[in-house]
Amino acid sequence: MQFGDYRVEIVPDTVFRLDGGAMFGVVPRNLWSRVCPPDDQNRIRLNTNCVFIDAGSERILIETGLGEKWSDKHVGMYGIERTRPLADSLRSITGFGPEEITIVINTHLHFDHAGGNTVLNPAGEAVPAFPNARYFVSRAEFQHAERPTERDRASYLPQNWRPVQERGQLDLKDADYDVVSGLRMETHAGHNRSMQCWRLEQQGRTLFGFADLVPMRAHVQLPWIMGYDLFPLETLEAKKRLLPQAAREGWICVLYHDPEMPLCKLTEENQKFRIEPYEM
Repeated sequence: MQFGDYRVEIVPDTVFRLDGGAMFGVVPRNLWSRVCPPDDQNRIRLNTNCVFIDAGSERILIETGLGEKWSDKHVGMYGIERTRPLADSLRSITGFGPEEITIVINTHLHFDHAGGNTVLNPAGEAVPAFPNARYFVSRAEFQHAERPTERDRASYLPQNWRPVQERGQLDLKDADYDVVSGLRMETHAGHNRSMQCWRLEQQGRTLFGFADLVPMRAHVQLPWIMGYDLFPLETLEAKKRLLPQAAREGWICVLYHDPEMPLCKLTEENQKFRIEPYEM
């Protein structure tokens, strides 16, 4: 779609599955299972909705999905259903290949947001998947990824960022920064202390990427918060700030993990939010 001066496209990577209880924290199974039916392993279906922005002087990819460096064991564990490589989806949807991307942005470095940062070369070594791009991530998130806690260590796989750093393509950023005119990254703690969301403002309109703050449409209600979040009360406070504003100002919202509705708009009534699909 054309969004002001910029072209914006959703580039899905692949479907995968995570435990439904972990995805919904304290919300009872008999509630979340009505909107996200689990499989026989209690896993729910998620997507990885990366976003391409053609800003003229820069071709930007926000998030890179799961990547393709998974063993058969982990493909089964996470229920990964890959139909084609991210590079093929990128070419098919945008007309540009990985070598033409100039900026890659990670909201954080969990494997389902940064897994496609690198690919395996013929020798089996992880190398940058976007050879001519600068990779942007906040300095605080990089530092946390290098020294994760026992609780979130499994989400951080160094092969997704160290080869990029070793080749001089990693650009560490502040907690809040401008990428190009109108596109801003801003830190909203909760999932961890350094995850960022992104905001694109053009001609009085706002496109907002919630990353893992509101990963799916089921999470739009204030108390529906992932068990994965390190600071759930901070997630709650961020949602209480952002969601009413999104409804009031008519933001187009990007839901990174929703398998059926990557774009939506919100309406609010009595602190309850209703989702409406947005067609590009």
